[in-house]
Amino acid sequence: MVHPIIMPKLGQMTEESTIVRWLKREGDPVGKGDILFEIETDKAVMEVESFFDGTLLKIVVPENQTVPVMTTVAFVGNPGEPIPTVAPLPSAPSRPSDTPLPPRPAPQVSPPVSRTVAPAAVPPPAVAKTETQVSSAPAPAKPGRLRISPRARRLAVEKGIHLTGVQGTGPGGRIIERDVRTYLSERGYDRLRVTPAARALATAENLDLLEIRSLTGDDRIDVEDVRLALAERPRPLDRMRQVIAERLTRSFTTTPHFFVTVSADVTELSELRQRLKQHGQSYTLSDFIVKACALALCEFPEVNSTTDGKNVQWHSRIHIGLAVSLDRGLVVPVIRDAQDLSLPDIHQMATELIEKARSGRLTPDEMTGSTFTISNMGMLDVENFTAIINPGESAILAVSSARPTPVVKDGEIAVRAMMKMTLSSDHRLIDGAMAARFVNAIKTRLEDITLWNHLI
Repeated sequence: MVHPIIMPKLGQMTEESTIVRWLKREGDPVGKGDILFEIETDKAVMEVESFFDGTLLKIVVPENQTVPVMTTVAFVGNPGEPIPTVAPLPSAPSRPSDTPLPPRPAPQVSPPVSRTVAPAAVPPPAVAKTETQVSSAPAPAKPGRLRISPRARRLAVEKGIHLTGVQGTGPGGRIIERDVRTYLSERGYDRLRVTPAARALATAENLDLLEIRSLTGDDRIDVEDVRLALAERPRPLDRMRQVIAERLTRSFTTTPHFFVTVSADVTELSELRQRLKQHGQSYTLSDFIVKACALALCEFPEVNSTTDGKNVQWHSRIHIGLAVSLDRGLVVPVIRDAQDLSLPDIHQMATELIEKARSGRLTPDEMTGSTFTISNMGMLDVENFTAIINPGESAILAVSSARPTPVVKDGEIAVRAMMKMTLSSDHRLIDGAMAARFVNAIKTRLEDITLWNHLI
């Protein structure tokens, strides 16, 4: 029986996804639970499993194409079975430019890739046979293709060089063997001394030995020189980095950012955390920061809203995103309804979300809908930094390390644990005075030990 594979709906707000990579090809055997393809949603890159055993009979949606959820993307069945006809691929719904979307990690990954399962779907009703948009027509020839004789090509491969810089003197500009030898002589190829291991690695990686010499400035090339050239070679960003670059560039170039920095004295708060830990209650500094931000956002609802420059969208609930750094990018899991959560609730939820982020198990819904974000680099010994506002929000708090600092307290100089916090605000909605009052409201709460004794 032929089974359709559909584009799964991975989250309540997911309307479309892009197939970024097929892991199986037409004709490949498929087992239940095998990964068929990777998709990019608005929030992440995820793997899609097969529900069926059989053979991948046909790929309907090629790589790098975006389609609505529940669209048939492929068929799995037994070889020789007739494949149902499908209508032309529907166009993915357009996304309004002012739709709030928090950053999505494409992923890239390949990012730490979450895994989901392609749900079974009823085969679409048969329609008049229509050629799909998947075409087997050959790609057009690339412009500027080199014309080269077989002997010249063999010589270039033997010498480990590329031919892009060789001028052809043969008929119609064709590169002939004499052109390659002239090129090698003019560039002092005979002076090169290449170790066998270096030559083997350069050949395997398709590196030009003359370009490696230009990089190192040395006629002797060993394996370390080849590895240096590999490190210097341009390579495409992975999917997550591409997504982060696109979204944050759009945010920074379309949102007028305004920055306000304060220093909070967290000496007493750190001492409180140590006392609580001795009694079996372990909290991170981030837990207190999340709670302090939730309390401040209740006081300043303007900061918990967003604008497109013409309209303001108010949020009655406070959903705080926590920026989590991964090896290949950044994800932002969301603590929902933070205004209603106790400190133990926040600690438990944050711990679970961060663990899921690091193991690649976050779902799109767990990275969707934040109204305010905290980027905490306190564990990285950072004195101060600013953060870019996530699309769909009006502010983000950048939290630096708590550092021993001499300060004046009660008229005397004392060493205190001071932590700088910088609020990045959308100046279209939040003016300087409001930003200052808001970030100081967070500072005041963090320094109020009586408050925390009451809340714990």
